[in-house]
Amino acid sequence: MPYFDAASAAPLHPVARQALLASLDEGWADPARLYREGRRARLLLDAAREAAAEAVGCRPDELVFTPSGTRAVHAGVSGALAGRRRVGDRLVVSAVEHSSVLHAAEAHTAAGGSVTEVPVDRSGAVDAAVFAAALDSGTALACLQSANHEVGTGQPVAEVAEACRAAGVPLLVDAAQSLGWGPVEGAWSLLVASAHKWGGPAGVGLLAVRKGVRFAPQGPSDERESGRAPGFENLPAIVAAAASLRAVRAEAEAEGARLRALVDRIRARVPELVPDVEVVGDPVRRLPHLVTFSCLYVDGETLLHELDREGFSVSSGSSCTSSTLTPSHVLRAMGVLSEGNVRVSLPAGTAADDVDRFLDVLPGLVAGVRERLGAPAASVAPAAAVGPIVVDALGKRCPIPVIELAKVFGEVPVGATVTVLSDDEAARLDIPAWCGMRGQEYVGEEASPRGGRAYVVRRVS
Repeated sequence: MPYFDAASAAPLHPVARQALLASLDEGWADPARLYREGRRARLLLDAAREAAAEAVGCRPDELVFTPSGTRAVHAGVSGALAGRRRVGDRLVVSAVEHSSVLHAAEAHTAAGGSVTEVPVDRSGAVDAAVFAAALDSGTALACLQSANHEVGTGQPVAEVAEACRAAGVPLLVDAAQSLGWGPVEGAWSLLVASAHKWGGPAGVGLLAVRKGVRFAPQGPSDERESGRAPGFENLPAIVAAAASLRAVRAEAEAEGARLRALVDRIRARVPELVPDVEVVGDPVRRLPHLVTFSCLYVDGETLLHELDREGFSVSSGSSCTSSTLTPSHVLRAMGVLSEGNVRVSLPAGTAADDVDRFLDVLPGLVAGVRERLGAPAASVAPAAAVGPIVVDALGKRCPIPVIELAKVFGEVPVGATVTVLSDDEAARLDIPAWCGMRGQEYVGEEASPRGGRAYVVRRVS
């Protein structure tokens, strides 16, 4: 059964498994003790730190291990902000950062600080000049991921790092998705990552803080991990994480090229095989193993269940698959179609035959979901001269508002409008996206006296 969700958690690398089992026998003692077993554990910890630091591109004494990538993010953000509190309280982040960074930003706001979000383009990338313009003398810290976890787009980290250096602002880079593929370029100040993203065991994060960066660890601390990650180290997992990082790096060039070719095939073939699909993310500057696309008139949760029945494990940023019924903040920031969203992230070793079978079954599954939802055909018939039409989709969730819009659009003469009433947050993305895919004009939105929002579409052809 093909597992296509490596961006969430990669399967345990064979080297990680071997290192984990070996260190369970050799690394169980307290590495802070001076007796024989403790010294042996310390040697393992020091070797793991050196290997991880080499992969990150920092000194071993600049890197600590944390209980998770999320803990690394929170420790890095809070420590850097506290270390520069005399400079100011502004935190600058991109609008598509991982939720752990945005949660850290929310905590900073709740404590009285300020946060500026830098927008992205439709590919999900920030403009380095726009990011630089958001920095000022009161900025304590900036955060930018190396590559996006939902759409794979790579960020201009080196350019942003240079702008941060010129402004005297430290840059924290979330390298969770990219570190297994190579080091992060540029003069970053802090870096975080998570071992289960590259095939290491869960429960190990990395936090690197360059020498010279003002940093004040927050919360309770002890003598372990330079006071930045208190508690007894999970040494077997740390050893396995470092060993697997070194192993995947050795394989990265060849495996990355192979997976990029498979992803290129998915990017090219899905729009050919499935009507009304938007492939999102930068087609060139991206992670080699990840592709995301959205299918018009499709309930994302149903599509994921159908793929699961066929043996494919994928994920989604669609509002139809979330408990909050809102599209992912990444898709929202990009302004792209969110309904029927599918993220495919191939783990190392993915067979080409599995990708071919995915492409074979996907069209039928999408067609089946659309048929059950009563989605209209792609063509728009000529219309008789009738007045403006109002579609009441209040209380109906994605993708129903867009389906209802499409059903009546053929009744609208050129130049006339359709107003869709919807209280589904996804409509703000999906109705403009439908207009772009259909070559129609999205006029805008306004408050509806009946609740929700009124989205206005004009027929131009």
